[in-house]
Amino acid sequence: MTVPPGFVWIAQNAPRFLLPPTLTYAALHILSQQHRLALPHWLDVVACALSLPGAFVIAVLYTKFRDTRAAAARGAVLAPMVPSRLPGSIDKVTQLARNFEVGYISDVQRRDAETVGNTMSTPVLWQNRIQTSEPEYVKAILATQFKSFEKGPVLFEQFKSLFGIGVFNSDGDMWKFHRTMTRPFFNKDRISHFDAVDRHAEDALGQTKARLREGLPIDFQDMVHRFTLDSATEFLFGKDVRSLSAGLIYPPNSPLAVTSTAKNHPANVFADAFMESQIATGQRFFWAGAWRLREFWTDKVAQKSAIVNQFFEPVVEAALERKRERQAKGLDQGQDKAEVDEEDTLLDHLVKVTDDKKLIRDELFNIMLAGRDTTACTLTMSVYMLSQHPDILRRLREEVLTKVGPSSRPTTESIRDMKYMRAFINEVLRLYPPVPNNSRATGSKGTVLPGINGQPPIYVPPNTTAGYSVFLMQRRKDFWGPDAELFDPDRFIDERLRKYLTPNPFIFTPFNAGPRICLGQQFAYNETSYFLVKLLQAFSTIELAGDVQPKPPAEWSEAKGRQAMEKVMIKIHLTMYIHGGLWVRMGEAKDVEEA
Repeated sequence: MTVPPGFVWIAQNAPRFLLPPTLTYAALHILSQQHRLALPHWLDVVACALSLPGAFVIAVLYTKFRDTRAAAARGAVLAPMVPSRLPGSIDKVTQLARNFEVGYISDVQRRDAETVGNTMSTPVLWQNRIQTSEPEYVKAILATQFKSFEKGPVLFEQFKSLFGIGVFNSDGDMWKFHRTMTRPFFNKDRISHFDAVDRHAEDALGQTKARLREGLPIDFQDMVHRFTLDSATEFLFGKDVRSLSAGLIYPPNSPLAVTSTAKNHPANVFADAFMESQIATGQRFFWAGAWRLREFWTDKVAQKSAIVNQFFEPVVEAALERKRERQAKGLDQGQDKAEVDEEDTLLDHLVKVTDDKKLIRDELFNIMLAGRDTTACTLTMSVYMLSQHPDILRRLREEVLTKVGPSSRPTTESIRDMKYMRAFINEVLRLYPPVPNNSRATGSKGTVLPGINGQPPIYVPPNTTAGYSVFLMQRRKDFWGPDAELFDPDRFIDERLRKYLTPNPFIFTPFNAGPRICLGQQFAYNETSYFLVKLLQAFSTIELAGDVQPKPPAEWSEAKGRQAMEKVMIKIHLTMYIHGGLWVRMGEAKDVEEA
């Protein structure tokens, strides 16, 4: 029987709530005994009731006093606090929750930064939290002071229902284990094998052409999520889930959208549960350790994760059964478990090392999410930008036709030679990083971030969540120039590269940095480039389907900067996505044009 999350929260916090009234009652009882006073019962009730907020205020004031002294002792200061109207920044939680639903990514943090600076303290529900978009602090968190930061227990509990103990939700020895197991599968040879990518790309683009020839637009985001899911599962398991076999979805204004039975296809059931579990997980971040009160009776993420796990269960069980059969025949005797054979998939290798079904499942899920969602996001935002910049599309297509040709299969060498393609992808990643925001936490000792811009160092107290916004940092004009909010791939080629990025590389960290840098970075570049080559060989024009595409809220057009330019509603669960999909019409390339 699963214990409701709310009961877990009550059990964890019972001492905090029971101790003040218990001590108050005991003190009153002792006082009445010593002085032979007959205190009225209502006084006991009132005193015990007031002891809770009283103890809470004392605890908050003491924490502030303790942290201020600790900062001064280190020659540092605390990060400036974001003003709030309600205790515990409850109004800030409301703002964040609303922004999650209808706002622009990181907009609350952007407005707060305009008030107090790019590094700030926001003690949400009285739990320490700082936010930053300073590259020096991102560098410290991810690299130079890596040992002072970890995922931490708060984030672990928030993400456990979805990620379990996989690589993205683990610290210490468990993280090192996952990292060691995964690293060999992203070496140069493996990420250069394009057979599976080519096969799934041909399938996806073939279905795309067929749908467009019917006179209907396609949801590119949905299509490319299927492509990356099939590619990722074949790469990890040696067998894909064939999500493309469910067919592409129809636009919501088509009668076929109602009559289609594809919704019940196993791959679609999996994808829907996967999306909903990520949204529910993302909502927990606003509530810090109190997320269980919001999901008091039912773990919303676990409900959806159960559907996701049904997909992994038979795959893992079949691999373990094959292992047991080999062992029974004595085929595995003398084999080095740590050795990775050339034909091994990640699943094969994990099964060699452990029989722990949950550990295997968690790791496969973690890597699949990274391999599927981040690449799908990059491709989706790439096509969104191509629909808005036909001049860039023409230039990119010219490079493809020159370096690869109208129908040849791209190679590692031709992908490496396409400089504008790489600059284009980097510019997409700069303005639309798949993971816009991330966080770490200090341990039991706290740490000091270095002073920058003539300011004193900042002390980060123990057990403090340290969030960093790649999204805001990669759009800052003081780091990228006055045109920072404009989409211009040439900034990764011309003199701006040497002026801004070369001397300050931590202003661009879409793949993280330091010891936890994304192992699949080059794999993502290769897969994204490969698919874009195939796409641009097949199509010469791309435009948004305005009759189908959901529009962003009207107030976005009155906002500052890039938000006012958006033609789609960009949202985030754990990774970035477009609400309602990316509906496009594309014109097929003509043979005469390609000759």
